[in-house]
Amino acid sequence: MKQRTLKESFSISGKGLHTGLKVTATFLPAPENTGYKVQRIDLPEQPIIDAVAENVIETSRGTVIGRGDVRISTIEHAMAALYCADIDNCLIQVDAPELPILEGSALLYAEEIERVGVVEQKAEKDYFVIKSKIEVVDEATGSSIIVLPDDEFSVNVMVSYNSPILTNQYAALERISDFKTEFAACRTFVFVREIEPLLKNNLIKGGDLDNAIVIYDQEMEQAELDRIADTLGVEHKPANQLGYINNKPLVFDNEPARHKLLDILGDIALAGRPIRGRIIATRPGHTINNKFARILRREIGRQDLQAPSYDPNKVPLMDTNKIRTLLPHRYPFLLVDKVIDMGEKHVVGVKNVSGNEPFFQGHFPQEPVMPGVLIVEAMAQTGGLLVLSSVDEPERYSTYFMKIDNVKFRQKVVPGDTLIFHLSLISEMRRGCAYMKGYAFVGEKIVAEAEFMAQIIKNK
Repeated sequence: MKQRTLKESFSISGKGLHTGLKVTATFLPAPENTGYKVQRIDLPEQPIIDAVAENVIETSRGTVIGRGDVRISTIEHAMAALYCADIDNCLIQVDAPELPILEGSALLYAEEIERVGVVEQKAEKDYFVIKSKIEVVDEATGSSIIVLPDDEFSVNVMVSYNSPILTNQYAALERISDFKTEFAACRTFVFVREIEPLLKNNLIKGGDLDNAIVIYDQEMEQAELDRIADTLGVEHKPANQLGYINNKPLVFDNEPARHKLLDILGDIALAGRPIRGRIIATRPGHTINNKFARILRREIGRQDLQAPSYDPNKVPLMDTNKIRTLLPHRYPFLLVDKVIDMGEKHVVGVKNVSGNEPFFQGHFPQEPVMPGVLIVEAMAQTGGLLVLSSVDEPERYSTYFMKIDNVKFRQKVVPGDTLIFHLSLISEMRRGCAYMKGYAFVGEKIVAEAEFMAQIIKNK
């Protein structure tokens, strides 16, 4: 799959939840490998901040990114809309210290993205595939987030509050394509008992009964409830009627849980790469969401290139018979057993290393090790399959080395290992020449890497 960005820009205006200021946010297309960036155009230097987990500086009532004295609040709804629209690159320009709260949801963001459309870019999308359980737990709050291996991306959320109105709720996103219809309209929520402390902390100046679900779950004196209503500039409500007191009815019976799931999506977007895995969150909030996103960022940094997923039960794209029609190599020099994945610019091949390989007779009889030059040769053969697949009548062509650079060997390859090769084009093919980067893996570890230049030549 390719990276994607907006087809054209759009702007959204509204008030800020915490400042109450009028805010305009403009979403613009961005070049490949930009990621998400937010720019404060109201400041003299118009600073740009990367929307990544390590730039989050506050999570008390929303996700705030910052650098130095520059901060931008309430970005999570916009991030969720971009992430679920499968957008990789976007620049957001904002003229205030926060994004507009709108209806307290991501719906308008999602609608505008759908209206302007999305375009594919040339660079390939780089997923972070979850291959083992990752977990973060907050013992003090009872919150936890676990992500497990899965072929697709999905999220399950469970919330629990000590409240007669909002007790236990559950929400699940099984397909990211369902976000706009099932989750985007779900609003943020607040308990009436939380309002005064938030106001004393100079927050929610822009909050009202239209952009949040307000939950009245502990009866108070009518005069006290009226005073809070006057502070917010909203109509008075009967003090003896517990329940949801917002102007608009709930979009879904479990709208609070769905909004918590929306928040997770917005915070996980700050991991910097789309994820393949199943997230299970219990009592989530922005603080633990950010801890989790930071862990993902560290894992992504540690595994700059993930080993390709290999399921031996799946039918390969090319078996040995098909490979023989493309490559001229034969025993004992055909070093690719099958191809399991291929795109316009990449290929993944497999070599099962057997103790019966002829080179083990002399390298070395007492401690058999696959020669490094043969690992490089096997990578090159895999790359040759990618190159030859791009021409008509590939059986009439062969590929030949012109140059091999930056070869590194990191670990021995021995009988019983399964080598997985990942080759990708570094640049477009020109005049029959291909420049490729290759990696060889055993399990999750890189055992060798190299850069190749090869030329396609028609056989005589």
